[in-house]
Amino acid sequence: MIGIFDSGVGGMTVARAVEQLLPDYPQVYFGDLARAPYGPKSRERIIQYSFDNTKFLLEHGAKIIIIACNSAASVATDLLVEAFPVPFFEVITPAVRQAVETTGSGRIGVIGTLATIRSGVYERKILAEAPTLKVFSAPCPLLVPLVEEGWLDGRETKMILRRYLQPLKLQQVDTLVLGCTHYPLLRELIQPRIGRRVRVIDSSAAVAEELKTFLASTPAVANELRQVGPSRYYVSDITDAARETAARIFGRPIDLIRTDA
Repeated sequence: MIGIFDSGVGGMTVARAVEQLLPDYPQVYFGDLARAPYGPKSRERIIQYSFDNTKFLLEHGAKIIIIACNSAASVATDLLVEAFPVPFFEVITPAVRQAVETTGSGRIGVIGTLATIRSGVYERKILAEAPTLKVFSAPCPLLVPLVEEGWLDGRETKMILRRYLQPLKLQQVDTLVLGCTHYPLLRELIQPRIGRRVRVIDSSAAVAEELKTFLASTPAVANELRQVGPSRYYVSDITDAARETAARIFGRPIDLIRTDA
């Protein structure tokens, strides 16, 4: 199975992208709603949660792990790769590649959680690929709770987005990276507030493409992943908003399985 974890239901944007691109490969998903959001927490705590989540997915049949949480990917990826003998994919690197390839003016904006922005991971990776580019980052700590509560079109959400995005708009960025897998659910609100001409980068599709390429080059792994049962979606807590958001992402009801893991 393809294992995917996130701090909540936002990572289901990745699960949906993988499902659409690789429909023959079942998934086991874990959304840590009980401990969400990860963004304001310490680096050490996020690393601990990432190890817990990875162990849970492996125990439930995962042979590949996708870190769908930007906060976790920004601080825990290297440690997870060292600790567990399975392939890991994360959402940051594919988004960076797309942003570098897309920008025309060389001015890239990044929005993310406090943990992601403080880590500086997007700026480091972007400048490693293209040192002449300019990167402007903005932490958006209120967006994940708003998504998890299902406030996807409220007046308050629009006001908060306008405030978060205004500094990046003033910097005249031509590309905006959504540095959190929750943020695609707000894309229809983000686009007009950052500017219609700004290219918005969603890493969900990019990481799915990367996984597809990997499986095409490793047929033994691909065959093993096909030989299991249906997809399962675990969460550490269940709310009505989580059910509604999951259904909105997939376009159908999703059976969320509560676990104390």
